[in-house]
Amino acid sequence: MPEKILESFEIRRLEILDPKGEVDESLMPSLSADEIKKMYELLILSRTFDQRAIDLQREGRLGTYASILGQEATQVGSAFTIKKSDWIFPSFREMGVYMTLGYPIHQLYQYWAGDERGLKAPKDLNIFPICVPIGTQMLHAAGAAMAAKYKRDPIAVITYFGDGATSEGDFHEAFNMAGVFKLPVVFICQNNHWAISLPRERQTAAKTLAQKAYAYGFEGIQLDGNDIFAVYKGTKDAIEKARRGEGPVFIECVTYRMSSHTTADDATRYRSKEEVEMWKLKDPILRLKLFMERKGLWTEPYQKEIEERSRQIIDEAVKVAESVEPPHPEDMFTYTYAKPTFRQLKQMEDF
Repeated sequence: MPEKILESFEIRRLEILDPKGEVDESLMPSLSADEIKKMYELLILSRTFDQRAIDLQREGRLGTYASILGQEATQVGSAFTIKKSDWIFPSFREMGVYMTLGYPIHQLYQYWAGDERGLKAPKDLNIFPICVPIGTQMLHAAGAAMAAKYKRDPIAVITYFGDGATSEGDFHEAFNMAGVFKLPVVFICQNNHWAISLPRERQTAAKTLAQKAYAYGFEGIQLDGNDIFAVYKGTKDAIEKARRGEGPVFIECVTYRMSSHTTADDATRYRSKEEVEMWKLKDPILRLKLFMERKGLWTEPYQKEIEERSRQIIDEAVKVAESVEPPHPEDMFTYTYAKPTFRQLKQMEDF
């Protein structure tokens, strides 16, 4: 008997906006001038938030913080396609997603200052709390997508994670469940090239991360994660597919972590200055600015205006966050379970 080819696949990579600000018009998504300006303003706001968070941490006013510098387009571009009815399961590096969805900024600063009340989501946002354990939120997303399928709820579930999470068992379990049951979930990987100090090429021998989806029976696609238009279009298509009941999609957004892993890390110990400088040329904000300048959507006064507005928004958020009454220590017992357990009652007594 002759050998047979049982399966084959191709990995598509979507690129629309290049580092010089030029676009492939045949792939350009339908976006109004106001929508493009809104995207740009959210990129600036996200970066302003990020820099202030680092400054506050250095001043001892925040705890350890995970910077999103360089990854703003992946976050804003993808979140720009999410509807209020969709469910989001983030990791710990999605501040741009939170802000794009309209999450109260002062609560984000509250959280990074150690106040868990900062993650109490507004009633109109279906976003779960920040997930610090690597990869566990993917299982939560698969479970929520299963519930949506049972209820015939025409929504999408979106979960974010880094390239390091693809080395976790949770990744494979969530992908297997999503593939077997054809769940309406979109997996978005921010491949920023580093799992703390471990480079992408030491995590897997696969040429792409996107191809891992095919082992579980669904589509994987790679996007230029610093190209906000590619991220928007790729995510929009995937979310609409999930909402139609056509199963999951895995999106690998190739971007770069310009900062250290967190403020407790020193990236200069394991990566070269030349590598960082190379990626600065691919800055997601710079390339959108160049595009807008060509289209007559960007001017120096406009830039100064949105930068000043962003600073004012962030100043006010910090002021509000730092004026909130501190939490009561008893809250750690009161809000853990619907009813306190015997052990909790004993701990409260000891406390």
